[in-house]
Amino acid sequence: MKSGAESQADLFGGTGRQLASDRFQPLAERVRPRRIDELFGQEHLVGAEGPIRRYIEQDRIPSMIFWGPPGSGKTTLAEICAGSLNYRFEQLSATDSGVKDVRRVLDTAEKTRRIEGRQTLLFIDEIHRFNKAQQDTLLHAIEDGLIVLIGATTENPSFEVNRALLSRMQVYILQPLGDQEVRNVIDRAIESDSIFSGTGLVVEDMAFLLQYAGGDARKALNALEAAMSLLPTGRNPAHIDRSMLEKALQHRAPEYDKGGESHYDTVSAFIKSMRGSDPDAALFWMAKMIDGGEDPKFIARRMVIFASEDIGNADPYALTLAISVFHAVEMIGLPEARINLAQGVTYLAGCPKSNASYQGINEALADVKSGSSFSIPLYLRNAPTNFMKEIGYGQGYRYPHSYPGNFVEEHYFPEKMEPRAYYRPGTEGREKFIKERLDALWKGRYES
Repeated sequence: MKSGAESQADLFGGTGRQLASDRFQPLAERVRPRRIDELFGQEHLVGAEGPIRRYIEQDRIPSMIFWGPPGSGKTTLAEICAGSLNYRFEQLSATDSGVKDVRRVLDTAEKTRRIEGRQTLLFIDEIHRFNKAQQDTLLHAIEDGLIVLIGATTENPSFEVNRALLSRMQVYILQPLGDQEVRNVIDRAIESDSIFSGTGLVVEDMAFLLQYAGGDARKALNALEAAMSLLPTGRNPAHIDRSMLEKALQHRAPEYDKGGESHYDTVSAFIKSMRGSDPDAALFWMAKMIDGGEDPKFIARRMVIFASEDIGNADPYALTLAISVFHAVEMIGLPEARINLAQGVTYLAGCPKSNASYQGINEALADVKSGSSFSIPLYLRNAPTNFMKEIGYGQGYRYPHSYPGNFVEEHYFPEKMEPRAYYRPGTEGREKFIKERLDALWKGRYES
C-alpha cells in the first residue's frame, strides 16, 4: 500500500528522492532560472547588448543595486551572476538581519578568499530597510573587493540608500514583466517542473491569471500552485478554470480588461465623475481600475491632463498637485500610491471647473491650420542684428512695463487679423478675477 507522499508523487507524475525533496519547495523556487539565457524579461539588462550580460562575459561584475517591483527577477538575476562566475553566494534579508549577520558573512568571505581563492557575492534583499549604521558596515568590504554586493529594493535607492554606499554601486532598474513574459514563465513551469510536468496541466483562463499576477512572475506561479492543490486526486489531465483560481486565491475576477471596452468605459466614467465634481464616484471608478490591475501612472497621467482641460485657471494649483501626484506614484508605486491618487482625485473633483484654456487652444489651432497667411507686425519681431533694426524690426514696440498698470493697448495679432477671444475665462474660482481684469483691459472683446 502506498503512503500519502507516494500517492501525491504519483498524482503529479514523478517519482524518486528528487521529487520527494521538490515537494517541500515552492514552485517559484523549483523553476527559478539558473542561466542568463533562461530569463524572461529585462532585455535591456540581459540581452545581447545588456550590461549584466557583458559583465558576466567579462568574468567580473561590479557591486549593484537592482531596483524594481516584486517578482521582476531581482533575486534570480543575483543568483545567476554568482553561478555564472562561480562566486560563493550569500543571501541576507534586511528585514531580519543586522550588523552581526553582515559581519559573519564578511568573516566567511575573507576565509573563502584566502583558502579557496573564490570571490563572495552578498545579496541583500530589501536593502533599503538597512539603517545607516548597517549600510556603513559594507563600505570597506566593497572598496577592498572582499565582496561583490548586490542589493535589491522596491524603493527609489536615491532616497533609501545612503550616499556613501550608493556612490560605490551601479543602479539598474528592473521593469515589471509583460503579460507574454509572465505567460512564458508559466508555460515553462508546466513543461519543466518535476511535479507539474506529468499532469497535462491546462490553465483555461490564462487572462485572469495574468491579470491577477500584474507582471509579478512569482505571484503567478504561487497562484498556479495554490489552484493546483485544489484539484481532485488522480485527475489527469489537470484543468484549472477561473472558478478554481478564484477559490484558491479568494480573489474575484474584476470586470475590467485593460485592453478592452470595459477599460475605456471605466476611464470615461472616471473622468466624467471628476468633471461633474463628484469625488465619491471618481474614487469608485478609480478603485475599479486599481483592482483591475491598471497601471497607476496611467491614472495619474489622466489626472494631469484633466487638471488643465477641465479645471484650468479656475484653480491653477490643480495642475501643480496633479504633477506632484504623478511623481509620487512614480516614486512609491502600489499599493501605497493609491493614497496619493486618492488625494489628487478628490481635490480635482472638488475644484471649480473651467475648460476655457482647452477650448481656446483648440480654436487657435483651427485658425492656424485654416491655410490663411499670417504676417507678424514689424514691431513684434525680434531685432538681433543692426540690419534688422534698419529695416524696421522691433521699431514702435511699446514696452508695457513703461506704462501705468503695466499695460498698453496694442495689436498683438497678425497684421490684418481682427483680434478675437480664444480664451474666454469663466466665473468660477480664480478665473473670475482673470475675467474681470481682461474685460477691463480689452473692452468689447469678450462681450460676445
